[in-house]
Amino acid sequence: MKIALLGYGRMGKEIEKIAISRGHEIVIKSEGIEAYDITMADAAIDFSIPDSAFKNISNCIQHQVPVVSGTTGWLEKYADAVALCHENKGAFIYASNFSLGVNIFFELNNQLAKMMRQLKDYSVSIEEIHHTQKLDAPSGTAITLAEGILENSDFSQWELDQATTKDNLPIYAKRIADVPGTHTVSYTSEVDEIHINHTAKNRQGFALGAVIAAEWLLNKTGVYSMRDVLNIV
Repeated sequence: MKIALLGYGRMGKEIEKIAISRGHEIVIKSEGIEAYDITMADAAIDFSIPDSAFKNISNCIQHQVPVVSGTTGWLEKYADAVALCHENKGAFIYASNFSLGVNIFFELNNQLAKMMRQLKDYSVSIEEIHHTQKLDAPSGTAITLAEGILENSDFSQWELDQATTKDNLPIYAKRIADVPGTHTVSYTSEVDEIHINHTAKNRQGFALGAVIAAEWLLNKTGVYSMRDVLNIV
């Protein structure tokens, strides 16, 4: 498979290594400035920056190139990307995190939230820790975790740092040098605590998941998620 890498930072370079090890060819390495012909590629993987993501995704969809995107911070235009994909019969996957382990973690979070919903003595919070070069806070992964809790609880919305009302779910974001990503969901009462945690050891897991998603998306049309890739019912 010929792959376009849209965003050639540290994640792009890690994806390149994984893709080549799996027998693929990198035909485009774009940092979002230079012009490129996306039709050279069989599929595209976007790990660019928020200001470039929607343009990259739209370009792929309009030229019938399946695209997976892990860029966060652009989701106010996600519905537009979905509509464009359906209109052009394109193929698109967005994930806040492509790590296979994290996507299993999302499902555990959803199930735990359902079980804890009736236990009012527990307070809930999310903590995420990332490297200092991460541009957005909270992380897209933390937001996905929060959305899973919101869907299965009585919280009305999430709030960055200390929640100003009991109806808001707090997300604490920390930035520490050279940390690939740690996410913890905590339920705390006066008698005990429950924590579920995912810690990334390196970027290889994110890169592998993105390449697997691109492989899965090839020759398909529609808008999908990592739940589809992993066949999570």
